[in-house]
Amino acid sequence: MTTIRVVLADDQALIRAGFRAILERAGDCQVVGEALDGVDALAVVRRLRPDVVLMDVRMPRLDGIAATAQICGDPQLAGTKVVVVTTYEVDEYIYAALRAGASGFLLKDLEPDDLRQAVRVVASGEALLAPRVTRRLIGAFTRRSSSDPDYARALAQRLTQLTDREREVVALVGRGMSNEEIATDLSISPATAKTHVSRAMLKIEARDRAQLVVFAYDAGLVG
Repeated sequence: MTTIRVVLADDQALIRAGFRAILERAGDCQVVGEALDGVDALAVVRRLRPDVVLMDVRMPRLDGIAATAQICGDPQLAGTKVVVVTTYEVDEYIYAALRAGASGFLLKDLEPDDLRQAVRVVASGEALLAPRVTRRLIGAFTRRSSSDPDYARALAQRLTQLTDREREVVALVGRGMSNEEIATDLSISPATAKTHVSRAMLKIEARDRAQLVVFAYDAGLVG
């Protein structure tokens, strides 16, 4: 069994201790480091290069969004996935973190088994995005990107690179569908659906499926 190496970044010692206790009860998770703010998190992650970082959003010195952007923007940390952790379901900071490259988000009141499974999902390369929460979250904040002309131009340029079929697939990803569900919806094979998703991610330079979801909303592919 492959051990998933995790770093915990939170300014509350009690939260870190709780997450550590929960994860270390799983046979496949190991907490290899802790950080109490964003600056500390960057140093620990660059030194240990974990598989997953559980990143609090609101921390002193450097917040979780800025730390996430630096981690996800570092080619040497391409193998590290960041999951932002928050107290609230709808939080503007979470959307910013997803745009910065986070692979998903968690609520601090989740069940222990859900935390362990979340770490496994992200470590496997999937996005941790509950469709119910994601639609409400991103839908609330995504239209603000239209006020940034540079981002709007970059978005339009990336959109033109997608084929019509790829746009269809990205829209379905944005609605929270899995590759198997996309395949059924479009009457194609799961392998073909996966290929379309991979090509779309490559064309728009999405780090993972979570960024593809954000792109789908930003580009207006999801109403």
